Amino acid sequence: MSVRAFVLGEFASSRAALEALRVLEAKGWRDLDLHSPFPVEGSEELLGLAPSKIPIAVLCGGLFGAGFGYVLQWFCNAFDYPLVVGGRPPNAAPAFVPITFEVGILFASLAAFFGLWLATQLPRLHHPVFEAPGFESATVDAFWIVIGGEPEKLDRRQAERDLAELGARRVETVEGEP
Repeated sequence: MSVRAFVLGEFASSRAALEALRVLEAKGWRDLDLHSPFPVEGSEELLGLAPSKIPIAVLCGGLFGAGFGYVLQWFCNAFDYPLVVGGRPPNAAPAFVPITFEVGILFASLAAFFGLWLATQLPRLHHPVFEAPGFESATVDAFWIVIGGEPEKLDRRQAERDLAELGARRVETVEGEP
């Protein structure tokens, strides 16, 4: 992995951070990130994030699970060990509905859980921005904008000036392997 440099600015409100993102993007900064205690509406477009693929993964997981549940019941009751009970046929589809539904829900929830982990690259135990003094406030009440880049290409002084001019309460610079 290559070493990267990060300039961080702490903002007091989501509105101030969102406006700062707009201005930074207009000034030409491209490698931007936002760390906030809750999702900030409108930041996805400014950061250039693609729509989430989690809903598609959940749908596919749920459909696969429902199909698997139905086929498993059919295999056990109609194919492998057919047994007529109460005059019902071995392939009694209405009797398979509850288990089919439950297995579909189980697989959909597992797809959501593991899909989210994959999409967010969790568990991430270390990132250089985690070492910035005061960065733990990103999980409580502060909004941190991060400008990243290669150390030789990132104009740190200009990034620090831009963040300070936009009203950052604190500006920090860190380096490390992401």
